[in-house]
Amino acid sequence: MHVATEALGGQDLRAPGIERRAAVLGHPVAHSLSPALHRSAYAQLGLSGWGYGLQDVTAAELPAVVAQLDPAWAGLSLTMPLKQAVMPLLDVIDPLAEVTGAVNTLVLQPGQGGAGLLVGFNTDVHGIVATVREVAPAGWRAERAVVLGARATASSALAALAELGCTRPTMVARSFAGPGSAAAAAHRMGVTTQNVPWSAPEAVAATLLEADVVVSTVPQGVADPVALALAELLQRSARPDALAGRVLLDVVYEPWPSPLVRVWTDAGGLVAPGWGMLLHQAAAQVQLMTGRAPDVEAMRAGLLGELARRRDGGAVPDAPPPFDLPAR
Repeated sequence: MHVATEALGGQDLRAPGIERRAAVLGHPVAHSLSPALHRSAYAQLGLSGWGYGLQDVTAAELPAVVAQLDPAWAGLSLTMPLKQAVMPLLDVIDPLAEVTGAVNTLVLQPGQGGAGLLVGFNTDVHGIVATVREVAPAGWRAERAVVLGARATASSALAALAELGCTRPTMVARSFAGPGSAAAAAHRMGVTTQNVPWSAPEAVAATLLEADVVVSTVPQGVADPVALALAELLQRSARPDALAGRVLLDVVYEPWPSPLVRVWTDAGGLVAPGWGMLLHQAAAQVQLMTGRAPDVEAMRAGLLGELARRRDGGAVPDAPPPFDLPAR
């Protein structure tokens, strides 16, 4: 199913008729697909009084935003750099979010005396597991896994890989240290990782060639040298289908396909698109915020329609800010 959508960036959450509010926050966030996903779910569920916006918010500005939440707010979707910055501001943190050290969903729940409880969840783990399972062949197991990156999304990837059957993954990063690192999350999970430094693309490419599943959590362009090294390694191997049955999830969905995705598919590999992770994590967010399970296929149609509109040159409109912030 594929439907065309209107531009979904700008919605005034203070307009008449909007009784329940939610939004995505991050820095930067202007091109987020979360409005398309959540509003498609609201339409399918018949939630006519619900609105979903977005606003560029830095980690330093986040406490001022949280202080403005009132009972009209159902929750917030949080992207970088807010997934860890929000944690000290919460009343309750779900165990999965606690162990990964990453909260991508804030839900405002009723509390005693009318004061709302701020509860943090991690739906990224579900998003990764669900989108990988959509493309994996029958009987597939993730025994050998590689994660590119070592920050918040990589932490969620480690938890997802454990659910998929891999408890000794390899991490590739420039740095593995720090309290907010995926290495710290792995320690909390009881997961032992093998670490490969990012400084040698050829060594990283050789590691990818042996993996059942690769999850790339790095920003656009960062994995390009590794993609080139992998292409050269595959050419020397003279095995055109060397990656048959192997799964790659690349969180980069624009521009698509990334160089790593092109190399992977050329060698017979399977690809779980980054927007698939967004789809499934957003479906879980909608259920947490509304109490109702959305139709994932309706959300998929809204997402693909918005992606097509943007690829056809459609602009992303400015969104009236739902929160008052001091001038930067």
